[in-house]
Amino acid sequence: MQIEEVVVTGTHIKGKSQFDSPSPIAVIGADQLNNIGASNVADLVQTLTINTGSQNNPDAFTQNGTTGTSNFNLRGLGVASTLVLLNGRRQVVGATTTNDGIAFVDTSSLVPQIAVQRVEIVKDGAAAIYGTDAVAGVVNFITDDSFQGVQLSGKWQGVTNQGSQDDYLAEGKFGFGNDNTHVMGAFSYYSRTPLTTAERRLSQTKDDSSVLGNPGAYYLPGVNAFLASLGAGAAPVIDPTGCESAGGQRNVGLTLYPGFDLGTCGFDFGSYYNLVPKEHRTQAYLTVKQDLGDGHTLRLEGGYAYNDAIRNNSPTFPYLQLAKAVVPAYHPDFPAAFLNSPFWDPTHPYAIMLGRAIGNGGTASPNKFYSTTARFNIDLTGPLGGDWTYDVAFTMAGNHYNIFTNDVVTDRFQRALMGYGGRNCDRKAGVPGQNGCEFYNPFATSFTTAPNSQSVMDYIIGRQEIRGISKTQVFDAVASGTVGHTGAGDIGLAIGMQVRGEQWSRDYDNCSNRDCFAFIIGNQDFGDNRTAKAVFLETSVPLTEQLDLSLAARHESYGGGIGSTTNPKVSLLFHPNDKLSLRGSYSTSFRAPSVYQVSGTGTSLNQVVDPLGGTAFAAIRSFLPSTGTRDLKPEKGRALNFGISWQPTDGLDLSIDYWNYTFKDVIIQENYQSVVNDNPTDPTRVVRAFGTSGSILMVLVDYVNASSVKTDGFDFSAKYRMAAGSGTFMPFVDATYVNKYDLEDPQAGTISGAGNRNFTNFGSPTPRWRSNFGAAWVNDVHDIRFYVRYMSGVTDDQNPGSRVGAMTTVDAQYTLNLGGLMESLQGTSLQVGVINAFDKAPPYVSTNGGFESKLHDPRGRMAYVKLTTSF
Repeated sequence: MQIEEVVVTGTHIKGKSQFDSPSPIAVIGADQLNNIGASNVADLVQTLTINTGSQNNPDAFTQNGTTGTSNFNLRGLGVASTLVLLNGRRQVVGATTTNDGIAFVDTSSLVPQIAVQRVEIVKDGAAAIYGTDAVAGVVNFITDDSFQGVQLSGKWQGVTNQGSQDDYLAEGKFGFGNDNTHVMGAFSYYSRTPLTTAERRLSQTKDDSSVLGNPGAYYLPGVNAFLASLGAGAAPVIDPTGCESAGGQRNVGLTLYPGFDLGTCGFDFGSYYNLVPKEHRTQAYLTVKQDLGDGHTLRLEGGYAYNDAIRNNSPTFPYLQLAKAVVPAYHPDFPAAFLNSPFWDPTHPYAIMLGRAIGNGGTASPNKFYSTTARFNIDLTGPLGGDWTYDVAFTMAGNHYNIFTNDVVTDRFQRALMGYGGRNCDRKAGVPGQNGCEFYNPFATSFTTAPNSQSVMDYIIGRQEIRGISKTQVFDAVASGTVGHTGAGDIGLAIGMQVRGEQWSRDYDNCSNRDCFAFIIGNQDFGDNRTAKAVFLETSVPLTEQLDLSLAARHESYGGGIGSTTNPKVSLLFHPNDKLSLRGSYSTSFRAPSVYQVSGTGTSLNQVVDPLGGTAFAAIRSFLPSTGTRDLKPEKGRALNFGISWQPTDGLDLSIDYWNYTFKDVIIQENYQSVVNDNPTDPTRVVRAFGTSGSILMVLVDYVNASSVKTDGFDFSAKYRMAAGSGTFMPFVDATYVNKYDLEDPQAGTISGAGNRNFTNFGSPTPRWRSNFGAAWVNDVHDIRFYVRYMSGVTDDQNPGSRVGAMTTVDAQYTLNLGGLMESLQGTSLQVGVINAFDKAPPYVSTNGGFESKLHDPRGRMAYVKLTTSF
């Protein structure tokens, strides 16, 4: 399908192609999405050289809340700093967040991919045109409203080595109408089978080992008193009833006497998780356009998306609430080795467990995610008189995102350790292990002579339920036309206003409200709403036959503590001849703090490196000031862009852009690792077991306005078309070079982030180079393509002295147009392809999961087959 390249994004005044646009714009047609083998938006994002740090390969370790979603992260400026539009209208942000508390638009819930005619990306700031979130740029999905007929397609894609992961996609669209009415609809069903770490493990045992296992270790008051007399800190004793015999990792620190070892019984959890979650996604879309006469047109649009995903966790999480892990000496399975130890203290007849409820021998625990998005838009356009037109629209959309996670309930676990476990326990009788009451056995004997009953396991494990809701309502009105002339042409003007309402809330189960879970802790319910109002204008002035000036300004007001902001944009386009154009733009930009950032709290789980020794998972909680809201200012900054487009000969297109962004007061959640590194024994920020000497249980962080982000670099593009035999040969190259990505982090200080993984600060992992090189040979029957994709390596600041290596992959595709062979098969094509043809594994990173999931795809080589037919 040949798409007329008409740019409508980045201006309220009618634009033209990239050659005639003052802003750098990439237009990706539906055929290009098909040509890269994209099954979803995440596949497109993965190939964009201007994008880095998106969370489209969610893992359990750094991206829990983004499972089943996808997002953009242009220039690495954050997943909330790219404005995502559908047909020029805002979409609702999802009711979930990244681990660092950023709400974003889920691009997987926008529209069935088959309905997309093209995607337009504005690569410089556009806040003056669109308002908040258009910091790094704008991505506009434009649907194929004028489609006539029926098109159906089916696709299979699967991993070819080390796993049996498959994707299935069925899509269809239809369109019909007459001179007055037109209807277009589309649907899709996407099913993904999981790829587990047991099938394709990229990590090493050391990366995924926890000191909190089952079998575990135990603190004994007598041992701790003895160590204190020597000037040493507390240390646990390895379970004397078994460790290695039950699959544990015996980590001995000191042997007090034979069979009585200080240390831990570690647990390798690396084979329980998912590299790819199990997922099902259903989407539907419908648009109706009605001619009302006299040039007035009514357009109705509706969309629906439902997604469910399941990703595995370890059998149970580590048990962090040591104060409620007391095992009394009267426990029937209490080790005799403890009671007979010379360090036994009868005045403190108990042990404190350091471990988890289920470890070795257990089965993976499912983490479930459900997302429902609904959207409705009504748009009325028409003439106002003369050459002026109006565009009035109302959009309403909502997202429900629910997360269900299993974890041990702290109080129930303590009761079960004391012999009062079980749902039928009569605790008032006061007899442990009797009257329907059961003991939970935490010792290694549970693997042999004294197993735990299923009823006591069901009693101690509960389910956290998080139900998030996000809603938006937007009213837009724009009038555009001409207000005069210069010797070179008409002066265009657009004026408009927008009123936008936003709601964001989370409802936690009652247990979570009490912080009752042993690892994921819990959280309080919260919710808030706000209204933003904006007025804007834009003008385009042809100064000469060769020089055009564009000006825009927007004033947006939030009220309250956020206040208001005014942002201009100025652009120049110079085209001395029909082969060359030079463009430049300058704009200021802003991003208002989200409702969640202003008044929300959250608790996530992350891997923390303890400067005092060891690595473990801990709860990371954002806390609210005593006022109940945070005094956050909008992010503010500027964007510069200078570019050249040159067509030196027919068929050859060359483009280069220099981009430069500077932002101040960037809103971030404090980096938990930086908080720990800054003062690892600060009890107000780093909560530990046993005061300041034990393992880290929780790190408290807040949302703050960081100092600045400064980044600049270059985009390169070259495309050529030439006749070759019976077809056309088309080589191309796209590349992005990041020259600078400097961060001022409130904890980590000044960071040179270009070429860095940026694990210990708020930045995104930022390779200096990303490039796509490829070529295609096409005629009426055959379409043959290959792509070479390169990403440079980055310094691994999580593991000083290490690097995450560069990666080069090769994709190839062949499409057979069956209609070129048989008239009866017009509109039918068969496509086969391979992604990562040489099965390159992602570069190894010594971290949970074994790779950098914000940069690389863990699946290795994938083959696909797609059949499409139209009639």
